Formats: sequence, structure tokens, C-alpha cells
Amino acid sequence: MGFAYTKLALLSVIIFISIFPQTYISHDIESSFLQCFSSGLENSNSTTKVILTQNSSSYTPLLQSSIRNNRFLESSVPKPYLIVIPNDLFQIQKTIICSKKQGLEIRVRSGGHDYEGLSYVSNVPFLMIDLRNLRSITIDIKEENAWVQAGATLGELYYAIANKSNLHGFPAGSCPTVGVGGHFSGGGFGTIFRKYGLATDNIIDAQIIDVNGNILNREMMGEDLFWAIRGGGGSSFGVITAWKVKLVRVPLIVTIFDIPNRLDQNATTLFMKWQIIANKLPSELFLHSVLGIAANSSSDSGKTVTVSFTGLYLGKSDDLLPLMQNNFEELGLQRDNCTEMSWIQSVLYLTGHSINGSLEVLLQRNTTLTSFKAKSDYVTDPIPMSGLEGLWNLILEEDRPTLIMTPYGGRMSEISETETPFPHRNGIIYGIQYLVDWEKNEETPKHVDWIRRLYAYMTPYVSKGPRAAYLNYRDLDLGVNRENTSYEEAKSWGVKYFKSNFERLAQVKDEVDPTNFFRDEQSILPLSRETSLVDKDNA
Repeated sequence: MGFAYTKLALLSVIIFISIFPQTYISHDIESSFLQCFSSGLENSNSTTKVILTQNSSSYTPLLQSSIRNNRFLESSVPKPYLIVIPNDLFQIQKTIICSKKQGLEIRVRSGGHDYEGLSYVSNVPFLMIDLRNLRSITIDIKEENAWVQAGATLGELYYAIANKSNLHGFPAGSCPTVGVGGHFSGGGFGTIFRKYGLATDNIIDAQIIDVNGNILNREMMGEDLFWAIRGGGGSSFGVITAWKVKLVRVPLIVTIFDIPNRLDQNATTLFMKWQIIANKLPSELFLHSVLGIAANSSSDSGKTVTVSFTGLYLGKSDDLLPLMQNNFEELGLQRDNCTEMSWIQSVLYLTGHSINGSLEVLLQRNTTLTSFKAKSDYVTDPIPMSGLEGLWNLILEEDRPTLIMTPYGGRMSEISETETPFPHRNGIIYGIQYLVDWEKNEETPKHVDWIRRLYAYMTPYVSKGPRAAYLNYRDLDLGVNRENTSYEEAKSWGVKYFKSNFERLAQVKDEVDPTNFFRDEQSILPLSRETSLVDKDNA
């Protein structure tokens, strides 16, 4: 009787664990981690301010505060067991050491704009390090550089530069709420990258905490690791805590213009011409095109495709107008279309703010939330008219589609594709960001299906061997790492982001994190991963 009862009780426990694995394991991991983290601290009570458990009243507001995609606010989405909000580097070191002991994976979030939520979502036991408290920025105008902690946003960086100088800027993205930690480590392009290169091309030093808890700068980490984190995604190699960047000199006056066109206003012909000249324009001119839809009572569907041409010229309109007349006369740019302003005002303009408003708007971290899905491509030959006709039809199927076409050329064609892990350089006419957003999450399958069909349709018209993609526009449709994913399997999606640089990234990973502690669903795997899995299977 006693033996049978014991077996029944044991069976009940096993069933409980199998049905509720996270609940059962979480309590054990939580208490052990907290004990490990607080050991050696002078004031262990401060741990409750640094570490939030799922029972903490601040846990949900903090988790949701940097989520930029409503799809990941669903209750069914896996959450971190713990959230660590470090105030200093020592607390990050402790987090790494204690996570290794407890078998917890780490995700690191600076701004939360990662398109697939990889900094705060995972199907394995993990904790999240939120770097919001590490956001200091030190500007040295005399030396023309700055140290920027990884928890700062692009808006905070631009604000800090503008408060020191009206002759300096930095070539990074347009959205001010993006965190520099992930943006810089994935490449980071913006409206002046044709003149100055990517954000990652202008990084001159960095600070990273490695798998052993060591704090390393460029000299200490070595050139291989420094190469890898400038475009290869920092989350694969450690916790990046700060970047030292080279500021660039910008003119006192820049010029902005925006000219929208519909299909019945010759938009197709204009776009065809844009494809031919956009990457050949002087590097001082950034002229991108944005495809969307607008109401049109004269069409059967009541809407039409729009193509907007937005330009930023590093100079005055007097110089811009003849340049456009010689290269893109068909657009019909007039002086009335142009607005002269300072570079920092152009940042405000491109984020939808008044150019005469306070710069403090760049410090705001809140942003409008929608559910969305994105993908990316690179174009090496102009899309023919027949291809555009099919593209217009697909765009008209959606309610809120956006395709952002970003011209390359200029400085981007002068930098070798192996200079950093970001390989999309010479030969690229323009990059594409496909984006669709919606309000109700129950509509998610419909919209995700649409963008996947659009992506499939574009196959003949974009780069090949491999079909390339941009790391900062993460897309898990390309492939994911699983427990037994080999290096060769990961390579199938890795070469899309990094082309031939993927193998060197795997070699660096092998050297600095051979046990693959720093990982996520699309992290770099150690090159020796293939051998270790074979050995494991044969054991």
C-alpha cells in the first residue's frame, strides 16, 4: 500500500512538472539566483530594486515599457523569469555569473525596437537585462568623439550632440526611441549614411562584459571581437555596455523636401527613374522613396498606390536645385518644395516634430504602439515595369502597407564588405524595408500572410546568392536556432545577414564564447558547434 501510494505521488509530481514546467522550475531558479546575486553585496536589500520577479508590482509595467510591437504584449507570449535593471557594471557581472550557475539564458534590452522581440521574448528559461539606467553620454567636441552607454537612445545622443555643437552630428537612424546598444551592433543606417557610412563604421572603441564577467575595451578584447560586435550583433558575444563613436561634421544649413505622387500622377515613371539615379547621386544627397496607399475615388478599389520622394541635402537649396535639375528633372523639384534648416532640425522633421519645437522631445521614450511584421531585401538591378505592376497590385491588397526604399552608393560603395560584419555595400542600388501594421491582434495571421506573399513575389527582383537581409530588421521566417541546431544549419539564414562574414563571426564566437552561453533564436553559433553535436550524437 505504502509503495503503491509512493509511486502514485511520484507520478503526480512528474505530471505536475510536465504540465507546468515553468512554474515549478521558476521558483527554484528564482531563489537560487537571488541568493547568488546578493552574496558579497554590502546591502543585500538593494537587490529588490535591481531585480524584479514576476510577483513584483513593477515587473509588468517595466517589461511593457520598452515593447514596441503589440504582438508581444499578448499574455501567451513567454516572459522573462526575472528582470535585472543594473545601475553599474558590477551588477551585470554578477548577473552573468549567477545566470551561468542556474542555467538561465540572458537577453539584453536597450531600446526594445528589435522586430522579433528577441531582447525580451524566448521559449527557454531566461532573464532580461534592461539597460535603461546605463544611459550616460559624454561628448568631447575638441576630440570630436563621444562615449555613449548602451541604454541611451538615438534621440538622447542627438540631443547631447546638439547641446555641444551645431556643426556635428552622427550617422544613425531616424527614430529617436531606438536604443543605441542594438542599433550600433547591427550596423545602423540613417539619412546621412551615404556621406559618412553606418553608425558602426564610426565606432572607435567599445566596452563589453564577456562570458567570464571580464570588462573589456577595444585593446583588451582584441581586434577580432571588436570587428564582430560592429555589425555582427552584440548579443552573441557578451553584454555591450558602451560605445565610443566618432562624431561627423555637418554643414550649418541642410535642405529637406518631400514630394508625394500617386500612380495617376506618373509615380511609376518617376520610380523607374529613381531606381537608376538614386545610388549615383552625390553623397551629400539622400533621396529615398516610400511606397504606401492613399484614398482615390476614381479607382475601383477606392485607393491607389503612392510613391513619396523625400530628400535630405547636406547644403543649401541653391546648390540642391541645379543638382536635381541635372539628375532628376522629372521630379519637378522647385524652391517652394525646399525647407532649409539645421541638421538637428532635420532630425525633428523626419520624426514628425516641428522643427521650431524644443529639442527635449528627442528625450521622450514613449512611442505609439501597433502590431507589425517586417522583412527586408536588397536590390542590385532595377525592378522592371512588369515587376512593379505586380507589386502595385499586392500593395493595394493591404490596409496599411509601407515599403521604404533606401538608396545606397556614396560612402557605402567605398567600404569593403569585409571591413565590418555588415556586408551590404558596393553593388547595392537600394535596400527595402517591407512593413505592415494593424490594430487588432486577431488580425495577425492575415497580415503576416500578406507580407510573406509579398516577400515571395519579390524573389526574382532582389539580390541572390544569397538573398540578403538586414540584421536590424530581424526576421525569424529566415530560420531559427534550436537546441540541436548545427553551425551549417544556422549558416542557411546567417549568410543572408552577413554573407561571407558569417564564418568569421562563428570563428570569433568560438574563441570568446565556445559554450554558446550568449545566445538567442538567431545568434551566432560557435564554428565548432558542428563537431560538438556530432560528438554528442555518437556518445
